[in-house]
Amino acid sequence: MYLQLLLVFLASFFGTAILNIIFRFLGKRGYMGNLYENVRGGTPRAIGVVPFILISLFMPEGFNNLVLVIGLCALIDDIIGRKRIGQLPFEIGQLARGIGMLCVIGLGYPIMGVSSILVALMIQPLNIADMQPGTAVSVVSIMSLFCVIATIMLGIAPFLEIPAFYAPLLVLVACLGYAPLDFAGKIMLGEVGNHSFGVALGICYYILGGFFGTLILFIITTFLIAYVRRYHLSRFLITRLHISKPTFGDLFMDVLTGGGLGDFIRKILLGDKQYNITNSLLIVLGFRRLFYNPYAPNHERVISTDIRVKKSDLRRFN
Repeated sequence: MYLQLLLVFLASFFGTAILNIIFRFLGKRGYMGNLYENVRGGTPRAIGVVPFILISLFMPEGFNNLVLVIGLCALIDDIIGRKRIGQLPFEIGQLARGIGMLCVIGLGYPIMGVSSILVALMIQPLNIADMQPGTAVSVVSIMSLFCVIATIMLGIAPFLEIPAFYAPLLVLVACLGYAPLDFAGKIMLGEVGNHSFGVALGICYYILGGFFGTLILFIITTFLIAYVRRYHLSRFLITRLHISKPTFGDLFMDVLTGGGLGDFIRKILLGDKQYNITNSLLIVLGFRRLFYNPYAPNHERVISTDIRVKKSDLRRFN
């Protein structure tokens, strides 16, 4: 088992480095342009396909199918991206992601019950984490290491005759092999990588603590991502969403419900309505971000329009 994990680390490390060279070579010649993201100044994305393949191959039987299906759907998102299907109100990538989440829930339910829903939802915070170099891999490393230590200390029973610490240790070594270039800001996981790590982490949480363990660690993961990304998220909320003096609750809600999928759900539930949150407790809890509706025609009138980033607004998050 340990030799296998060593091979996973080496394959992740060298496979990532090689794929980075290949993607950059093709990118400079005008190919695979959809693998570049403006937010990182032309950084190759979707190199997370390497840990995706490794985790889906070596994750315990049954669980590996969950990583496989979400990774394949996420790869469609990476390749096709923000293209729409005719006049439909969603993108092909969003559709593929939604199908992948439903497949994870369907395939995971016989194994994990309702915990499969939380496992599928893990892709959201990891997707937000991947927007900043080093954040996603830091969170995955921290949480998978925690699961390794916790499963050993608590004496969690083997799953399918495989030690309980094997799955989180697999996720950890695959992440560490990939991580160096991500920390340097040279690559990004892309949807295929962050979705795969999100589901894989969710599986580790379930092995460790069942439904309640998965729920608690899901919340902790979201808090951790909000904390690590606190400066950039605060700046985003102030300059782009016009939410002045964002609270940590706003950051948490952005990680939990931000992005295209969250906005699409808001469009369904809220229509063109924008609620003005004035209750101090709800503001602290992040309800301004939770109910921010980008499709509302009057959202700029009910939310502060002072979009200047003040150091005093961000100091608390430094």
